[in-house]
Amino acid sequence: MIVHGRPYEGPPLVAVAHGSRDPRAAAAVEALLDRARAARPGLDVRAAYLDHAAPTLTGALSGLDEAVVVPLLLTAAYHSRVDIPAALREAVARRPRLRVACGPTLGPHPLLTAALERRLAEAGVAIGDPDVAVVLVSAGSSDARANRVVGRIARQWARSRRWWSVTAAYASAAAPTPEQEVLRLVRAGAPRVVVAPYLLAPGHFADKVERDTRAAGAEAVADVLGPAPELVDVVLERYAQARHPRGAEATA
Repeated sequence: MIVHGRPYEGPPLVAVAHGSRDPRAAAAVEALLDRARAARPGLDVRAAYLDHAAPTLTGALSGLDEAVVVPLLLTAAYHSRVDIPAALREAVARRPRLRVACGPTLGPHPLLTAALERRLAEAGVAIGDPDVAVVLVSAGSSDARANRVVGRIARQWARSRRWWSVTAAYASAAAPTPEQEVLRLVRAGAPRVVVAPYLLAPGHFADKVERDTRAAGAEAVADVLGPAPELVDVVLERYAQARHPRGAEATA
């Protein structure tokens, strides 16, 4: 975005992801942020990770006087409620002049459902096909509130389309597991069962979900969300919301 003929200006955007030992995860984050950089020429966009990868959030904020932190997390749970605030307190304690605002997690957001549909279409699934049962798979959380949000997303998605059904499953920490839900739907007579991973990046969970759900009878497993254009829009909207809490839509 060019504003009045000049590159977009604003405090650095520090996007903080969970992090993984799998290098594909960081590559997916960087691909997403490259698209954000292309959408906002001149905006300093930096990656940070909570675990398993560098830089840490504290490290990414080092040397800055001002920043906006956007959690690259799909639901609000322990990482957004505890880990990120703790890291921000540490960063400010080290650099008292630092002014930092933190946006909300990426999800829930209607554009994420659009991104899920994009990935399903890429996997050959006709969107809204009444013969298709969709299993929406999240990583899962020990925080029941986060899991309830995923369940609500599934119910809203089911109401908005003519799918056979849309139900939630969790790769860890909650039930049902993805393979359990696929098996239940197959036994319930669903004509076709497909899986929509509500996951940001490839890695252990995504690989396990694909392997186990195909073995259980899933006809198609969509790709992770990754650098979908809809996610770029959400990242920039969350940045705007953190900067201008009462006028984010006008500035996004």
